[in-house]
Amino acid sequence: MPKATQTPATALKSLMDEYQENPFSLAKKVGLSTSAVRQISIGESGITVPTALRLAKFFGQCPSFWLDMQLQVEMDAAASNKELQGILKGIQKAVKPSAAAKEKAPAKAQAKPGKKVTLADKRKEGAKASGSKASQRKIASKKVK
Repeated sequence: MPKATQTPATALKSLMDEYQENPFSLAKKVGLSTSAVRQISIGESGITVPTALRLAKFFGQCPSFWLDMQLQVEMDAAASNKELQGILKGIQKAVKPSAAAKEKAPAKAQAKPGKKVTLADKRKEGAKASGSKASQRKIASKKVK
């Protein structure tokens, strides 16, 4: 895969040069540590959402400018990861069930025609199920009496 031409590191370096900022002054103005700004500018660290918001506000941009670049860097890294590629080859695409399979669905899941199923009906059905809290309360109350 071709390497992305613009990364957060190259963009930050370019903007720092354009605005005559160094990592220390930029960090102080946007509320980041100097090491965080330096690591981003040399490509050792990525852009997080809070950092994107800070840099976008300072440089007068949209936060998605930074996040889109970061996403592209991460997608390129994932695309070149051999282990991930092997895993992806083993994953089969999901197949929607056919209409015939939907008809064979359990009757409990389907509402009877003409009858509206209410929340109260669903609760009663759940209470009848063995092991439900309601049925356990009934059993416990009978033992107490």
